[in-house]
Amino acid sequence: MGWYEDDDLWVGFAEVMFPPRRVEEAERLVATSPLLKVTAGDRVLDLACGPGTHVVPLARRGAAVTGVDLSEAMLARAREACREAEVEARLVRADMREHVEPGAYDLVVNLYTSFGYFTDPDENLAVLRNAHTSLAPGGRLLVDMLGKEVFAGWVGRPQAVDVSGGTVFMRDTVLDDWTRVRSDWTWVRGDEVRRTSIHNTLYSAAELRVLFETAGFTDVECFGGFDASPYDNHARRLIVRGTRA
Repeated sequence: MGWYEDDDLWVGFAEVMFPPRRVEEAERLVATSPLLKVTAGDRVLDLACGPGTHVVPLARRGAAVTGVDLSEAMLARAREACREAEVEARLVRADMREHVEPGAYDLVVNLYTSFGYFTDPDENLAVLRNAHTSLAPGGRLLVDMLGKEVFAGWVGRPQAVDVSGGTVFMRDTVLDDWTRVRSDWTWVRGDEVRRTSIHNTLYSAAELRVLFETAGFTDVECFGGFDASPYDNHARRLIVRGTRA
């Protein structure tokens, strides 16, 4: 079983992965970012939607949103978030290596470093190819992740995050000649200790651009933030956008 298939991880560490500030940030970004701009009726696919962090604000702006996730636990939270916000969205349990709906969407988003989960490079490429097939002509894919160049600026410094009743300690280890990273998390709460490891493929802007183009995308652009700023030494994220011709 891959780490991403473990619902105990998503539920047990949800407070770290999906803190309340992320919901607030998603609301702000969908309202202000030129990269996430949608109009009423736009068909949007959120790949690896998690607990609906972006599904809800996108639906609030009138988009017809589909959220896809492998975790039933996360989809249950997404359904609850939609109920509380009184918005409608289609939520589907599926593997993004396999999920394809030809020509069904105007925009596909994959956010918060939800790309690069798979050890086999061909499987990561399959995600992009599926997104390309699922877009209508002129549709766009937006992938947001921590780029290799940004990650290199702070990797190696352990972090501690306070959560209710305890602390999560995080340490990253670069693997395989800077192609992958393992993130080890240890949750300490009283006498309880819980551990998990997350593995991701690392991509530079140039590497992800090539992957987009290999998947068939044109007009590929790289940005350093949701404000569409350049991907340079001031970048906070790596956001890559490509168009289906």
